[in-house]
Amino acid sequence: MHQFIHVSAGLLLAAALGTTAVAAEPAPPVRVVRAAALIDGVSPRPLAHPEVVIRGNRIEAVYAAGSRPTPAGAEVLDLGAATLLPGLIDTHTHIFLQGEDPETGGYDVQILKFPASYRTARAIVAARRALEQGFTTIRDLETEGAGYGDVGIKRAIEEGIVPGPRMFVVTRAISTTGGYPLEGYAPEITVPKGAQIVDGPVEARKAAREQLDHGADWIKVYMTHRSWVDEAGHLVSQPTLTVEELKAVVDEAHGWQRKVACHAYNGIGLQRALDGGCDSIEHGLEITDAQIAQMLRQGTWYVPTLQVYYTDWDPAGTPGGERDRKRVAVHGVSFTKALKAGVKIAFGTDVGGFAWTDPIAQEFARMVEFGMTPMQSIQAATSKAAELLGQGGRIGLVAPGAYADLAAVRGDPLADVGALKDVVFVMKDGAVFRAPGP
Repeated sequence: MHQFIHVSAGLLLAAALGTTAVAAEPAPPVRVVRAAALIDGVSPRPLAHPEVVIRGNRIEAVYAAGSRPTPAGAEVLDLGAATLLPGLIDTHTHIFLQGEDPETGGYDVQILKFPASYRTARAIVAARRALEQGFTTIRDLETEGAGYGDVGIKRAIEEGIVPGPRMFVVTRAISTTGGYPLEGYAPEITVPKGAQIVDGPVEARKAAREQLDHGADWIKVYMTHRSWVDEAGHLVSQPTLTVEELKAVVDEAHGWQRKVACHAYNGIGLQRALDGGCDSIEHGLEITDAQIAQMLRQGTWYVPTLQVYYTDWDPAGTPGGERDRKRVAVHGVSFTKALKAGVKIAFGTDVGGFAWTDPIAQEFARMVEFGMTPMQSIQAATSKAAELLGQGGRIGLVAPGAYADLAAVRGDPLADVGALKDVVFVMKDGAVFRAPGP
């Protein structure tokens, strides 16, 4: 009775003063993460024996152990001999693809026979797989016929319903008639397509508006489709959208303060992508010196996705086999030229184009093979990727004020980037998702 009178009196006093009695919010938890070394995503050299102080979901301080007192009452997570990094970022993924096996129906069967619920379930597992491997952020570059399913998965992750990385989504993607599968069916049968098909600037702009209205963070456009080797031994890629069609998409997306990623292998389609004002070139198998110079002038990003082209080659001596071998022959050369010229390069893998059970981090070794230092490859997957996404200072680095997205690996990735395949610790937004066993 006395307690009731005391509380009621407090509420009456608050009402009289024109205020509301509000219970004090609990203080956010404080954690300290220790490791043998820290690669912070921006510095040229690692920090030995770091302590990273995390309050809630933000990094509060970063310093060498022993240089200042550990905050009183903080939970200490000691990772021992591990190397700590920012949460990694893959800027080219496909959670609705699973490295489709031709012997089990390939690309077509998932659209023609798999229920949407089944495809969504597989995509949720793929998103979790990214997080397990230390990739705390992904840009997922279209749903391959699954409509706006990526928007729903992104929301479910944000609300804590399912585990997964931060997601930037493009929804359906855009191509033209004759520019995307499903293909090869009888002309009197209408089959679904893996992307939204447009013809003409008006349809292109409308498609961009629809996708933006339904939750797209980026717009993706296919500027090339199938490719082959011609009689002179050159790689040729079929162009899709015209410059005018692409400009309509870019103008609309930029008006919404969104950006446009352009799938472009080489040739006419890649040139149209640059002339139309795309923000990133995806794949860029063969880029000329003049096109590299144009990318530098325009500030265009390059997301090369090297490793995926070393998988699932057609037999040697077949047209498909010639195409597959020519792709890798020109791709590494283009990457090296772009790197030396100073083109902005972000890490992307096209995972989904290969199985999610394969290590996403295998891309790092290809980037190093074609000229990057291990540190450059790591920065491409951290601070550089964050810059591409417009998230510089928030993710992709370990510094005060950034989100508490962290990953740790055994060994030293600067000595061997293969160490990035062996993730032992993952924190996203201040919550520990994966920790070393006892």
